Amino acid sequence: MQDFLAIFTAPGLDGAAVLALVVLSGLTSSMTAAFGLGGGALLISVMSLMMPAVIVVPVHGAVQLGSNGGRAILRRAYIQWRFARWFVLGSLFGALAGGGVAAQLPDNVFKLLIALFLFYSVWSPKPTIETRGAFVAALAGLFTSAVAMVVGISGPLVISFLRSLEDRREIVGTHAFLMTCQNIFKLVVFMLFGFAFSDYLGLIIAMVASGFIGTHLGSLALDHLPEKAFHLAFRAIITLVALDLVRRAIFG
Repeated sequence: MQDFLAIFTAPGLDGAAVLALVVLSGLTSSMTAAFGLGGGALLISVMSLMMPAVIVVPVHGAVQLGSNGGRAILRRAYIQWRFARWFVLGSLFGALAGGGVAAQLPDNVFKLLIALFLFYSVWSPKPTIETRGAFVAALAGLFTSAVAMVVGISGPLVISFLRSLEDRREIVGTHAFLMTCQNIFKLVVFMLFGFAFSDYLGLIIAMVASGFIGTHLGSLALDHLPEKAFHLAFRAIITLVALDLVRRAIFG
């Protein structure tokens, strides 16, 4: 039994920390499935309190690949390819550009950047950006992918380029596909930079499995949860975590 549990351990994390991350992955996936937002941001913010930046971004990307990939497959009929293909091309170059920055980023700077991004995610108004044309789509992919390499998440930015779509199913399907591609590029770039995913494979598998369960439970709870109360609680939690990241970045 002890040997089996050892499969899910990770360098620098004790058993309690691993268990907390696995449970959190399920909870945040439930949030995303039930309310359509918030899970990825909350997951990476808490991971940032427990792990250094050079580990958080690639591990989080691997976990999110499982979550977004599943949604992309389920909603593949609604993916808007005219926009997606150019966005994905731009994302490839954005991942290469952002990877060089991410590899050299000091941990305290990472904490400050992700705190600022979290504040933006919950408090800033989200514009609707028109993306008619290949150039704008490719530029959007390049920019958001570079951001994802540095702070780990780009979902709130990516969704701004999809709000002009009229069908919510098209938004969900296209968003899931774009995030899946960015996560794949992220993993490939970090492997090129020498990140040892094998050291965290057990943790990643456990978090992905927990995420699948959470997604199912969140979908079942979709019609039974008070959305307004959730948004207030979510903003409060993210704000507190972001403030703690700022404190840790400045004072250690």
